[in-house]
Amino acid sequence: MNIGLVDVDGHNFPNFALMKISAWHKAHGDNVEWCGDLYWDFDRVYKSKIFTFSPDIDRPFPCEVICGGTGYDVKSRLPQEIELSTLMDYSLYPQYPFSIQFFSRGCIRRCPFCLVHDKEGDIHPVHPVQPNPNEKWIEVLDNNFFANPEWKSAIDYLLHRNKPVNLHGVDVRIMNEEQAYHLNKLRLHKSIHIAWDLPELDLTNKLREVTRYIKPYKLMCYILVGFNSTMEQDLYRIERCRELGIKPYVMPYRDYENKTKPSQYARDLAQYVNKPMIFKSCKFEDFSPRKGFTCKQYFTHENK
Repeated sequence: MNIGLVDVDGHNFPNFALMKISAWHKAHGDNVEWCGDLYWDFDRVYKSKIFTFSPDIDRPFPCEVICGGTGYDVKSRLPQEIELSTLMDYSLYPQYPFSIQFFSRGCIRRCPFCLVHDKEGDIHPVHPVQPNPNEKWIEVLDNNFFANPEWKSAIDYLLHRNKPVNLHGVDVRIMNEEQAYHLNKLRLHKSIHIAWDLPELDLTNKLREVTRYIKPYKLMCYILVGFNSTMEQDLYRIERCRELGIKPYVMPYRDYENKTKPSQYARDLAQYVNKPMIFKSCKFEDFSPRKGFTCKQYFTHENK
């Protein structure tokens, strides 16, 4: 078979599903290519879309077309034989010299803004997939790394690989001294990604405890704004991170159906916090994202 692939979201980060699909088909003797503008002789085309806000590529194909990914349907799944495969085709994305790994899928949380539990269910371990033959570091994409009952096996795997690691999902609410000890044994490629999404939970003491075990510069804290928080709550979380030496990173909320776009305030706050030179040089109320406008005006008007 001739198999065509479409990465609807673009090539800003490797598409895990398409890499598994391509590797499985190649292992079964099929030819796999990206769907270019000039090549139409496909027997089947896979289109993957992760984000609902990514504009679809709706050009017609004279063959079977399979659309998958959360951007199309949160319940979409890979065929079981591909899902269970650990083969990965890194040749699709030669510009990215890292491996992608999941050691678990799902989550113990049911956060109202998040689709992970709806899509993947309760936390459960999964087998690591084939590494990149040109691996320089490892991107660990678990949603809640330490909620995985087999997290020690994951740590052992990463230590055995002996490559720098980028951890995307560490839940400080459940982190303890033992887990922090094992984290400190890893070589880090970038910061450990933690989150303070719910403004009604004051994580200051927990963050202070974590920084007793892990140096603050190794931590980056995602802060969700625009979902169910006031500006006062947003700035409280940001300033607590600043005081503790943890890098905050503002994530403006987008709803799944893409009906609610981030407000101008949320975009301005993200621009202020997520650019370290700006964040270190002034307070938010003194930041001027546009000519003739300073964010001090947000303090005198109701935040919408």
